[in-house]
Amino acid sequence: MKKLLLPAMALAALSAGSLLAQDITGSWQGTLHGPRDLRIVIKVAKADGGGLKAMLFSIDQPGPGIPASTFTLQGTTVKFAVPAIGGTFEGKLSNTDGTSITGSWTQGPNPAPLDLTLANEKTAWAIPEPPPPPVPMAKDATPSFEVATIKPGVPDSPGKGFGTNGHNVSTRNTTLNDLIVFAYGLHARQIAGGPGWLETEKYDIAGIPDRPGAPNGDQLKAMFQKLIADRFKLTFHREKKELTVYAITVGKTGSKLTPADSNAGGNPSLFFRGLGVLPAKNATMSEFAGVMQGAVLDRPVVDQTGLTGRFDFTLSWAPDETQFGGLGARVPPPGEGETRPNLFTAMQDQLGLKMETAKAPVDVLVIDRVEKPSEN
Repeated sequence: MKKLLLPAMALAALSAGSLLAQDITGSWQGTLHGPRDLRIVIKVAKADGGGLKAMLFSIDQPGPGIPASTFTLQGTTVKFAVPAIGGTFEGKLSNTDGTSITGSWTQGPNPAPLDLTLANEKTAWAIPEPPPPPVPMAKDATPSFEVATIKPGVPDSPGKGFGTNGHNVSTRNTTLNDLIVFAYGLHARQIAGGPGWLETEKYDIAGIPDRPGAPNGDQLKAMFQKLIADRFKLTFHREKKELTVYAITVGKTGSKLTPADSNAGGNPSLFFRGLGVLPAKNATMSEFAGVMQGAVLDRPVVDQTGLTGRFDFTLSWAPDETQFGGLGARVPPPGEGETRPNLFTAMQDQLGLKMETAKAPVDVLVIDRVEKPSEN
C-alpha cells in the first residue's frame, strides 16, 4: 500500500505545484445571478512589482471599469475585493484545466453565485464603451426648470433619491423636507415650523432646465429653490441656533486625501455604491459634509477641516442601524464576513479625518408659509 500511495502523492504534489505556478492572467467572465442577472468581466493582469491586479466590468451596467484593491491566488483559492462598490469575491480554480472558477460574489448581507470562465478571442464578451460625459452647463448660468412635473410617490415604495441623466433632472419618493434639505444644504433638524405633511407626503419630480448642458451641484440647488418657491409657495426666515452636530477636523497624522486633477474640471461626484461605500471625485470637504448630513447621519455635519480645494477618495465602512435614514434605507445587521470598520474609524484610517460630536451655532430655516404643490 505504501508503494502504491507514494506515486499518487507525488502526482498530487506535482498537480498542485503546476496549478500554483499557473498564469491566470486574462479575461474571466460569468453571470452574476440575482434579482437581475448581470454579466461580469474580470480582467486580470500582472501588477507592477509582482502579484496580480484586476479590473471589474459590468456588461449590463455601462460605465468605466472598477479596480480591485486586491487579487490573490493561494493554492486553488481565488479572492479579490472591490471597495468602490463594497464587493468581494471568493472562488475555487478548477483542478483539471484551470480555465474555470466556481465562486460567489458578496455585496451586502447575502452572497450570490458567480462562476467565471477564462475567455478567448472567440468567446470574450465585448465591453461597451462608457457613455461620453455630459456637456456641463455654463458656470455663470442661473437655470430654472423649463418644465417640471410633480406627482405623488408610489405608496410604501422603499428608498428615495435625486438624480440627473444628461439634461434631465428627477427625484423619487422625496418629501418637501427632503427637497428643502437638498436645495439649501441643510440637515432635517435645521428646519423648523410647517405642517406635518412636509415629512410624510412623498413626490416624484421630473424636469428639464431652461439652459443647455448638465447643471452642477449649485445650479441644481438653485433650480430646486425656485421650484419650491413657485410650486409649494414656500416662504421662510433664518435664525441661528446652537445644535448638537458632528464636526469634521483633520486628524493628528494629517489628511490622507488625494487632490483632484485641477485640469479635469467637471462636476463633483458623490454617489453611494451600496450602503457604506462612498466614492468621491472632484469633491470639496463642504460637499462631503453635506452628503454625510443629508444621507447618512442623524444630525448636522460641520466642516472644520480648513482644507480647501477638491479631492478624490473612497470611504468604505460598516454602517449601523442609525445611519442612512436620509436615503430611507434600512441597514441590515452585519454579515459574518463583515470586516469593514465603523464610520469614525474608517474616516480616520482611510481619509485622515476625525469626526466627533460638538455644539455649534448653525442656520435654522423657519417656515412662514407653505402649500401643497400646484398642478403640473
